[in-house]
Amino acid sequence: MKILVTGSAGFIGFHVVKKLIEKGYEIIGLDNINDYYDIGLKYARLSQLGLEEDKIIYNKLINNNIHSYYRFIKLNLEDTENILRLFKTEKFQIVIHLAAQAGVRFSLENPGKYISSNIEGFMNIIEGCRYYNINHLIYASSSSVYGLNEKFPFSTHDNVDHPISLYAASKKANELIAHSYSHLFNIPSTGLRFFTVYGPWGRPDMALFHFTKSILENNPINIFNNGLMERDFTYIDDIVNGILLIMEKPATPNKSWNGLKPDPDSSIAPYKIYNIGKGNPVKLMDFIEAIEKELGIVAIKNFLPLQPGDVIKTWADTTELIKDFNYQPKTDIQEGVKQFIRWYLSYYNLKQ
Repeated sequence: MKILVTGSAGFIGFHVVKKLIEKGYEIIGLDNINDYYDIGLKYARLSQLGLEEDKIIYNKLINNNIHSYYRFIKLNLEDTENILRLFKTEKFQIVIHLAAQAGVRFSLENPGKYISSNIEGFMNIIEGCRYYNINHLIYASSSSVYGLNEKFPFSTHDNVDHPISLYAASKKANELIAHSYSHLFNIPSTGLRFFTVYGPWGRPDMALFHFTKSILENNPINIFNNGLMERDFTYIDDIVNGILLIMEKPATPNKSWNGLKPDPDSSIAPYKIYNIGKGNPVKLMDFIEAIEKELGIVAIKNFLPLQPGDVIKTWADTTELIKDFNYQPKTDIQEGVKQFIRWYLSYYNLKQ
């Protein structure tokens, strides 16, 4: 079985590829290694899988790493010609599409990047799936699509027509595009709404990374909405295990779906949406306390108002994922924070 993993130099993509390698799948990783955050971290992730920066060639598949069944290509999602050529040449069975322009706050200042990467890029990927007979498309959506919803926990059966950031809107657009292609071209597609993923090799713009760095450097941490925030923090290993459970079971039509009472999370097409999270919201101040405890340092706190585009609370209803795949996230916040900080201190060669 040959699998394409986009965003393979990114946080989640790296961990997915690592697990797939352990399982013995044939994998092609794709990433453009942009400078949204430190590209050194991205190359370091690739290095963990045997790929060194000086061996990565733009638009060329390479196979000079330590795993004979893992190859990598540096390529932009927006490069329609080469994306379609890749699909034609490699004949993938499964596509795990994780590449995207990330970040809610960044979307306020750089909206064009979200249109080109998250919408145009997604179109190129799903066009490849259309023309080259993909068995299953799995793609990253986001808990941010819930936007102004205040009914908790967030359920995939609820309407999500009120996003409050362009990032969220682009992810909702992906879900709509996926449904239309599933309906028109019978492409099995599964969208995963990720809930605040964290862990080793995480992104520097994410809360855990930023807080840890600032606390260690004795700099204040900005705490928005005066700390009255909750997030359904989900450890990376639980996310990866969920993706692997889903991967080989393509979405199928819901035979009981009713157009008079349309359920948003499924369809008469082979289309399905899942929340993938811990299912247990954690107060931001409790999260910060776990970091302080692990570091043995009390943070300097700068309390600020709510930022535009931020939601106050996320909480995943994972009932569907549990029912269909027996999904059981296992890592609590204390263990997850501990594993991240161990990695952080080792990666940056810091003593604690």
